[in-house]
Amino acid sequence: MEYRKERIDRGIKARTEDIYALFSYREMLYLLLPRVVPILILLLLTLMVSVYWQKVLISTAVFALLALSWDLLTAVGMVSLGQALFFGVGAYMSGILNHDFHLTPLLSIPVATIGGGVLCTILLLPVLRLRGIYFAMVTLALPLMLVRIIEATKIFGGTEGLSGLSGLPSIRFELYLSLLAVLVVLFFFRRLINTDYGLVLRGIRDNDRSVMRSGINIYWYKAQALFLASSVGAFAGALMTHVYMFVGMPVFEMDYSILPIASAVVGGMGTFAGSMLGAFILVPLSEALRGVGGLRIVIYGLFLVIFTVGLPEGIFHYLQRKYHQFERWVKVEK
Repeated sequence: MEYRKERIDRGIKARTEDIYALFSYREMLYLLLPRVVPILILLLLTLMVSVYWQKVLISTAVFALLALSWDLLTAVGMVSLGQALFFGVGAYMSGILNHDFHLTPLLSIPVATIGGGVLCTILLLPVLRLRGIYFAMVTLALPLMLVRIIEATKIFGGTEGLSGLSGLPSIRFELYLSLLAVLVVLFFFRRLINTDYGLVLRGIRDNDRSVMRSGINIYWYKAQALFLASSVGAFAGALMTHVYMFVGMPVFEMDYSILPIASAVVGGMGTFAGSMLGAFILVPLSEALRGVGGLRIVIYGLFLVIFTVGLPEGIFHYLQRKYHQFERWVKVEK
């Protein structure tokens, strides 16, 4: 009896790239394993970690949402340096609704999600015709401008912010809500980008002039993608407002713009799953290094350099390629 090596995914890939025709439980397990295992790990972590690390997981999920929204914008060719704009607008909107209009968090968060998405889209509508670094610079400047306006006019609590806001029912509720939101957004964005609608979005990124010549209004599609991305960022901000029961000028800090980009770069841009993976690596790492004091930034920066230089494609692309290279021994038919 003779045997030869065969890639595990050969039978699946030979049928079709996107629609799988499965004929055995092994093929089903092969496809389900990389999807189910991360979810199981997250569920186990929520049961095993302390209250402090549960708070860290919530922050990680929030940055993962911001990284996912950034990845969606880059899929349309809009490079953003202002995820803090989406985060801050959602945070302030939910805080104002709760503080001034006494809406419960279960109402203020969804209203701030949609309202924040609409407001951010309106703010950026005039610059949708800009591309590359010009669009990025505007997104960077807007949150800085909003901070100075709040500081100068002392609206929304000024430099003191709004405190004493209503909290969510429990830390478990906060944790499961944030993780569920990450998984839902990840699934939705991955499905969206692989549809005909997503094909148009990617076409705008690759060659917007050709898409325009085909009679498609690319600015309408850009506005829709911007609304989706900003709504996700606004939800993240609204959630954190009620986790900490406070909202103030720090919600527009650069951390909420830079860390999502770093997460996407380390995890792997253009995959959504890579952006989420990068956030779940960088945010806990940042917290773990808090005890080393000033060396924290040095070690953190060194880590980023190593991964950027050693794995420029991103961790997710590397793991995906290695997973599809697994082989098995099969009988040679004569």
